[in-house]
Formats: sequence, C-alpha cells, structure tokens
Amino acid sequence: MSQSRGRNRGIVFACGMGLVGAVLLGIMGPAVSSAMAQDNDGAGLVVGKANAEDVGLPIYPGAKPYKDPGNDSDSARLGAWGGGYGFKLAVVSMQSNDAPAQVAGFYKKALAKYGNVLDCSRNVTEDKRNSGSSSALSCGNDRSDPGGMLFKSGTKKKQHMVALKPNGKGTVFHLIYLWVNAD
Repeated sequence: MSQSRGRNRGIVFACGMGLVGAVLLGIMGPAVSSAMAQDNDGAGLVVGKANAEDVGLPIYPGAKPYKDPGNDSDSARLGAWGGGYGFKLAVVSMQSNDAPAQVAGFYKKALAKYGNVLDCSRNVTEDKRNSGSSSALSCGNDRSDPGGMLFKSGTKKKQHMVALKPNGKGTVFHLIYLWVNAD
C-alpha cells in the first residue's frame, strides 16, 4: 500500500488529451508495470473511446466534442489490471459557447451525486470533515491550469473530475473518471 500511496496526487490537469499520457506514465506507470509483472490473477488492458456513461457525468446541454490541436480524438477510455493492481481512466473533452462559470455551475451539481465537491482551482482550504478517512478525496497537488477550474468528487479510489478553461467567449471542458486499485 505504501508504494501506491499518493499516486494520484501528481495529476496535472493540462486540459487536454495529453492528460491521458500524464496519468498513465506519471502516476500509474509503476503500478501498471508492477501489475503486469506479477500476473498472478491474470492481466489485461482496455483502450477505446469514452462517452458520458464511462465518466458518470452528463454532457452539458448544447456542448460539442472538442479535440485539442494535434490530437485526433475527443475521448479516451483506458484500463489495465493484474496482480492486485488496476486502474480505469475515462476522459471526454467537450466545448460550449457558454461561459466557464455557467458550465462550472452545471457540473458542480452533477458531481454532488458522488459526495462533497472539492474546488481544486486554487490553493483553497479543503473540507476537513472527512480528512481522517482513508477513502476521503482531497485535492492533493491537483490544480487547474491558470485561468481554469478543477472540481473533484468521490473517493480516493473512484474520482470524478471536471477541468474547465475559457475558450474565447466559451468553455473547453474535460470530464474525467479515475478508478485506482493498488492493494
């Protein structure tokens, strides 16, 4: 357990599909390679496109898929497991003509179904009610891009996140689900 402690604290929300690579290599690489090497319970890998159901959040009304320049996909679904370790990651990138504050309000309500919604946009004081719980979610080092917003809800093992940034008069946003099992 000590090896996996804090792995998700290094997520950098670049608000792009580059996030997928950062998560895989930056925070899950050691756990995934360890899982594949310890192939006691079998191992597997899933790669594909993600949708709203995969991230567990609704699509903002009127939003359209968004592709970062240089990327050929607006979504990704990844998973790997084996030897007691595993992860699932789903990312859906969207854009809206509505202002970031309006989109953020919609997703704060949607995230609330998973528990307390953390605003990881700035260095904010976190809700201490669950700080003693080993499954309590925290912002850790997760922060949004300058000018952007980041909201999280769920538990350390099952996180739902929304990263937003202004795009002209509208908003680009990324819906993210991360499940981590590192016994």
